[in-house]
Amino acid sequence: MKRFLPLLILVITVSMIFAVPLVYAEDKEVKRVEKSTEVLNQIMAIPEESIPSAIFNNAKGVAVLPGVVKVGLILGGKGGYGVLSVRNEDGSWSNPNFIGLAGGGIGLQIGAQATDYILVFKSRKDIDTIVKGKTTLGTDLGVAAGPVGRQATAATDFKTAVYSYSRSKGVFAGVSLEGSTLQINHEANAKYYGKDGITPEDIFANKGVKVPASAQEFKKTLAKHATTPSD
Repeated sequence: MKRFLPLLILVITVSMIFAVPLVYAEDKEVKRVEKSTEVLNQIMAIPEESIPSAIFNNAKGVAVLPGVVKVGLILGGKGGYGVLSVRNEDGSWSNPNFIGLAGGGIGLQIGAQATDYILVFKSRKDIDTIVKGKTTLGTDLGVAAGPVGRQATAATDFKTAVYSYSRSKGVFAGVSLEGSTLQINHEANAKYYGKDGITPEDIFANKGVKVPASAQEFKKTLAKHATTPSD
């Protein structure tokens, strides 16, 4: 037994080394969903400063990207991850897909800043373009800064597919995200749902998907704030 003890210790050590990143990755995705739920609750808690019900209740999809980091030193850029859910035909909300946001800019910039973003989609077919590949806001999909407040209403603009919002340092407002790109994060989906090769369509349709508790809570939060679409 003593002869095999060093080998046993080596095997256990190696197993722990490889196990830690897997556990960390799973925890990281869970925390991102939980943070997205928190952002929704906090933003919608003050009706006078939140997304108007006229827009939110008729949304076909909602993306939440908490803590997107914007950094800059002459050349600026931003990047972060979040989740995207679509509204089902019965008015309920789908399981969340993980997405990534990236963008850049040129100008005199310095410093770093973390910002929460919410994107409200007006059409399901526009969400399908994201599922199929990388999508650029302002080019592939029309995007505009969304109106804010209980009494605000959305002007009819057929070129606008997405209303975008941001919260930084406690201030919530519409913001333009033209030039930013969105795409599905397949790796995060596989880790979160524990299934290699899982597709965004399967996640949305709840097809063969084991739904984590954090995803259920995110869907409940969406249902609470974005109710049945008005006619």
